[in-house]
Amino acid sequence: MMNYAKTAILLILLAALFMWVGGMIGGQTGMIVAFILAMVINFGSYWFSDKIVLAMYKAQKLDENTYSEIYQIVAELAKKDNIPVPRIYLAAIDVPNAFATGRNPKNGVVCVTRGILNMLNREELKGVIAHEMSHIKHRDTLIMTVVAAIASAIMMMASMARWAAIFGGFGARNSKDRSGGIIGLLVVAIVAPLAAMLIQLAISRFREYAADENGAKLAGSANGLAAALRKLDQAAPRYKFNAAPQTAHLFIVNPLRGNFMADLFRTHPSTEKRIERLRAITKEAIL
Repeated sequence: MMNYAKTAILLILLAALFMWVGGMIGGQTGMIVAFILAMVINFGSYWFSDKIVLAMYKAQKLDENTYSEIYQIVAELAKKDNIPVPRIYLAAIDVPNAFATGRNPKNGVVCVTRGILNMLNREELKGVIAHEMSHIKHRDTLIMTVVAAIASAIMMMASMARWAAIFGGFGARNSKDRSGGIIGLLVVAIVAPLAAMLIQLAISRFREYAADENGAKLAGSANGLAAALRKLDQAAPRYKFNAAPQTAHLFIVNPLRGNFMADLFRTHPSTEKRIERLRAITKEAIL
């Protein structure tokens, strides 16, 4: 429950940041425009996010006859969690990973890569799928898509603020409706993108912790997921994966590796911390 409360607080902060940026650029008018833009972004994200991300990775529906065991695992977990059975897709990628998408449980999708099917055993795969189905049940995919969209809009407006400051604040003589002037625009251009990114990353990490916990409980054991995370994390450096940064938060392990900036701005908690928490869940179950 603590992770959900933290997520709610961060969402409010992100929305407030969005409105503040709009106000700094255009005063009350800017705040209204920012609000309308947020609604448009949310509407698009709500309806089309699953189709877009599946198309990006050329994912196709998994053949039920060839992969009957996976369909059985998903059906059992869906029944246990009292949610509709999600669609199952395969991305023909050798990198071992998985993600969930869909605006709600009725439209949920679990997508696995070819690499993860070749690497994990049944218990580990069950833990991964349970993790992804937890994302679906709690609408994490929608939440993170909206968060990413709003953060992107903030960065776009911050870029506008930077150019406005360079060219005199979009007409400094008519800037009464704004609250910051050129100095305020510069502050927006520098502070807003960083703040939006940090909030987005924090929300993503809290959602991963929650999905780990709920997924372990759904699978009936934390051991499978913990072992899977260990394998996936160890395998990641061996593969070059050109994942789109805006979709990094969807995957079960961070797909962006290999440079300092990618590690600094991680969308996921460290694998060690995730495994440590899962071990704590196992100890509690034993006690």
